[in-house]
Amino acid sequence: MNAPVKSQGLQMALSVEEVALAEAGPSEANRTLTPAMVDALWESGLMQFMNPTAAGGNEPGFAELIETWIELARQDGSLGWIGIANFPSASFAAAYLPDAGFDEVFAANGNRVTMGGQFFPNGVGQKVDGGYRVTGAWQFGSGIGHSEYICAGFLPMDGEEMVMADGGLPLMSIAIVPASEVNITDGWHVQGLKGTGSYDYELADVFVPEHRIYPLMAREPRRGGHMYRLGVMPVTGCGHAAWALGVSRSAIDDVRELAIAKTRMGEESSIAHKLTFQRGLAHHEGMWRAAHRNVVHTYTQIEELIAGGAELTPRMRCDMRLSATYATEASREIVQWAHLAAGTSAIREGSRLERAFRDMYTGTQHAFISEKTYTEAGALMLGLIDDSPAL
Repeated sequence: MNAPVKSQGLQMALSVEEVALAEAGPSEANRTLTPAMVDALWESGLMQFMNPTAAGGNEPGFAELIETWIELARQDGSLGWIGIANFPSASFAAAYLPDAGFDEVFAANGNRVTMGGQFFPNGVGQKVDGGYRVTGAWQFGSGIGHSEYICAGFLPMDGEEMVMADGGLPLMSIAIVPASEVNITDGWHVQGLKGTGSYDYELADVFVPEHRIYPLMAREPRRGGHMYRLGVMPVTGCGHAAWALGVSRSAIDDVRELAIAKTRMGEESSIAHKLTFQRGLAHHEGMWRAAHRNVVHTYTQIEELIAGGAELTPRMRCDMRLSATYATEASREIVQWAHLAAGTSAIREGSRLERAFRDMYTGTQHAFISEKTYTEAGALMLGLIDDSPAL
């Protein structure tokens, strides 16, 4: 039987594995991806993989995105996080920026643009001729340690009045700012995901022209196909799910190999012969497969509807976020089990099991897959609310 054909994204991800394994430790010590790792991402095509074709990208669908993200996170949690931070940040800007902004940021740089940052509107922008003067402070700007442009979420103001969007909510916007105009205050001294360069940063009355701004809730792309009609939130949720599944996949694979080879002190046979380990391995493998299947099925089914012309509904968004949050929680439980089952092997620095544990418990602190996802989804399912910007 012929082996299944690997998608282009998965082939790209597999092509960087040797570099990823070699650079995981140095990236942690560096607190941002090493130049060798960043170069490998560009040489493989991954750094612009998610972009519209007009920006040199592949416009992958969810099935390809999920397996690509999982593979990168399996190799190294920090690398996988960059995959769900830098890749989408650039793709959103390439899809939604006005033509003048696209030309300035992408076309003028031959589409070789790395972009990271924080989308939550922690800034305020005062409207002036031609754009906004933006001031604010953002924490955990994922991937900005090696980015040429930085995203900054802000609330636009027109004089004393907040600019409002349809539906009575404030218009949340994303400013795209050259790194040279951003004050990076660092603060990235953390437990896990150390290699992501997710520094804190500030803007102080920085002018951002209108053509380098787009709405956070944009779903009408200026470039690219149906994937960009889903908007920022669903794609971001899918990234979090795939990242967690990749890290937990590495934990299951590594503890299984360890169990075959390792005999604990005072015992006569390897860990693999323990009934409790066998039960735990099978249970958590089943949990992983269920979470993975749920994510793939939910996201690809909704993608098919959108590609066919359907409108994205609150219930669709609810279903996607539910699958992402569940996959993250299941992955956290899997990694905790693998860490305990591995014994002292999982506490030694340099072990991928040790790094996976730290990365997972750092990544799962992200607000995007917090308990609020469940409470808002539950309220929607009960008919208590018709929609929620949190989903």
